[in-house]
Amino acid sequence: MDLRNELLEVIRSRKLSMKPEEAEKLAGYVGRMPTPLEFHLFDTMWSEHCSYKSSRTFLKRLPVAGPLVVLGPGEDAGIVTFTEHRGQEWDLVVAHESHNHPSQVLPVEGAATGIGGIVRDVYCMGAQVIGSLDLLRFGNPSGPSGERCRAICRGVVEGIWKYGNALGVPNLGGDTRFHPGYDDNCLVNVVALGLVRRDRIVHSFAPREAHEEQYVLILAGKPTDDTGFGGATFASSDLEDESEKGAVQVADPFLKRVLSEANAAVLKYLFETGVSFGFKDLGAGGIACVTSEMAAHGGLGILVDLDSVPVSVDGLPSEVIACAETQERYGLAVPLRVAEDVMDIYNEMYELPRLFPGAGATLIGNFSSDPSYRVMHRGEEVANAPVACITEGIVYSRESRPAPVIPVEPGRRPCDPPGDLLRMLHSLDGASRSPIWSYYDSEVQGNTRFRPGEADACVTVPIPGCSTGLAVSGDGNPWYGELDPFLAGAHAVGEAYRNVVAAGGVPIAITDCLNYGNPEDPEVFWQFRQGVEGIALACGKLGIQVEGQPLPVVSGNVSFYNQSSSGGAIPPSPIVAVFGRVDDFTRAMDISFKEPGNLVLLAGIREDELGGSLYYRQCLDHKGGRVPDFRGDLERAMAKFVLTCTRSGISRSVHDISEGGLLMAAAEMSLASRRDARRGMVLYGPADDPVYLYSETPGYLLEVTPEDWESMDQVPDFVSVAGRVTDEFAVSCGGWRIDLQPLVERHTGLLDRLIWREEGEE
Repeated sequence: MDLRNELLEVIRSRKLSMKPEEAEKLAGYVGRMPTPLEFHLFDTMWSEHCSYKSSRTFLKRLPVAGPLVVLGPGEDAGIVTFTEHRGQEWDLVVAHESHNHPSQVLPVEGAATGIGGIVRDVYCMGAQVIGSLDLLRFGNPSGPSGERCRAICRGVVEGIWKYGNALGVPNLGGDTRFHPGYDDNCLVNVVALGLVRRDRIVHSFAPREAHEEQYVLILAGKPTDDTGFGGATFASSDLEDESEKGAVQVADPFLKRVLSEANAAVLKYLFETGVSFGFKDLGAGGIACVTSEMAAHGGLGILVDLDSVPVSVDGLPSEVIACAETQERYGLAVPLRVAEDVMDIYNEMYELPRLFPGAGATLIGNFSSDPSYRVMHRGEEVANAPVACITEGIVYSRESRPAPVIPVEPGRRPCDPPGDLLRMLHSLDGASRSPIWSYYDSEVQGNTRFRPGEADACVTVPIPGCSTGLAVSGDGNPWYGELDPFLAGAHAVGEAYRNVVAAGGVPIAITDCLNYGNPEDPEVFWQFRQGVEGIALACGKLGIQVEGQPLPVVSGNVSFYNQSSSGGAIPPSPIVAVFGRVDDFTRAMDISFKEPGNLVLLAGIREDELGGSLYYRQCLDHKGGRVPDFRGDLERAMAKFVLTCTRSGISRSVHDISEGGLLMAAAEMSLASRRDARRGMVLYGPADDPVYLYSETPGYLLEVTPEDWESMDQVPDFVSVAGRVTDEFAVSCGGWRIDLQPLVERHTGLLDRLIWREEGEE
């Protein structure tokens, strides 16, 4: 049998995802038939999930630098300047990842380990984690696959709350959408954010001092098992139902919590000792990934001893020990002279071996000037390859072909505001997400100013004694993605941006997670390229913190192959999180109407562009049409106006206009008012114009007093009076009036009844 046929047989028998030409390239690097460990190592490190081989070229179009950027994409998390307090510079650390395939196969474990992994990414930069967001996409719970979709939704939410709540990290919201395109592939995108002092930032590679003295690699955390073996390659191929449960990791949030305390003590010791070090979590590819990356990115080689790795399953082969993605593990590159002290903190001070059988810290590798990656197991060399080859990845030039989209408008557009609002409020996309938020602890750590649902963005005040707050929000519209992938990317930025602005935050950075089908399909790859271009355009237009500078993308993820072997790809799903600084958290703004007689201003224009709108979908059963254009200059001007009103104390409440248009926004502001002081709104505009009432052209509603309105010196031409606040719990205009009280219970409880209760249960 010739070499190529031998390689093909190994790929088949070991169920590897690498292409034959990639296996031949690997064999050329090692100069022989690769070992089983080398096959699995390169299969992981050259996978789409780890190497970004299809997307890397086009991601360069995104703005990743700027005056506030301390560290852009490239390490475990991005870092931007946040604020100064008592002479210390504090930076915001953010990371954004996907755990889609694992969550489809094992929803509880997949979602939990997604939260666990993203939290570790922020911890490893030296930060204290102050919050997480989850951005979820599920199939149609009432469709042909409804039973499975409901079970996946329940499982994902359970995994998130069980892990996040136990870990003591507040959930700061996110968003959840339902679409039949996710019946076979749910999306679980997760974000974590933290704070770190500028002088306490940690990097995820062996430092330059490792060239001058002996550095070693310490593995800390759970003992290694076989869970998650093949997880990275599992995420880089089409999903096969129920076939890859072994590739999903198992989380342990309680061990993670103790590990976090131990990590903090170790980092404190290392900083006080004055030694340079590297710190990285074990995610995709496990030990093999963390050891090779820390060595390669530090310009070093490494010798790894798998016999020194604590395992919880006897007889594991070398490739499983090296590449399994067992959760709750970290790698540290430290000088040999302090290694014993570091391990004592884990093993003696925090007693990890007593907390969990086999847990602890042990020395498993030695860095060297020889630029090779060598692994020993049971007295034999089981891997020997140039370390730079492992991390260099592969770049593919994918074919791109426009996907056909026919933005047909409906033949007629009847306008029945009372009936239309009822249908929108009681729809999957219009219903309250409180049945989901209620599972999460949003107030642990005691810093949360606005919880999910109280404002367009969650607001937290993370530094004791400091007035600076942080506003966070995430978004992405699959209905726009189907009709215009470019505008879906732009509006994913725009919607999350408006949410942050409405809450009083000045956007300072974004993260993105780009979720698409198979990149080898030219139409899917075109959708991906369009989404990237849309995000790049929006970021270029929306920077307002530093004049003339774009809004930087500091962290992110690409998730391809979101389709089953028997079905089509998911809708193009670029999902964006935006982070904003609130200079004075007491001026942060919620969405609830306050006082009868106050005026409601409309910032923004209403355009005839209702494609993909909630009105078309729920009221006309129509999914086509022209998606709202992205008007970057107007978006930026509106944001400046809203922030000026908030900072000056003029605003009493602010809500952005998005799904459902102006009528839906007014109803949501009314529904958010206090139960003991319900408010409503009288609209002054046309009573029967679907464009005015339902268009999702971006904009804002702002509540102000009549006196403040009269005192405004200069009012932009895109601002007008849309109505006034009333003491009736209703929305009215012209000849119609909608009493909101009968709608409340169904609006707030629809998801609970549909997802969490068995069919037919009262």
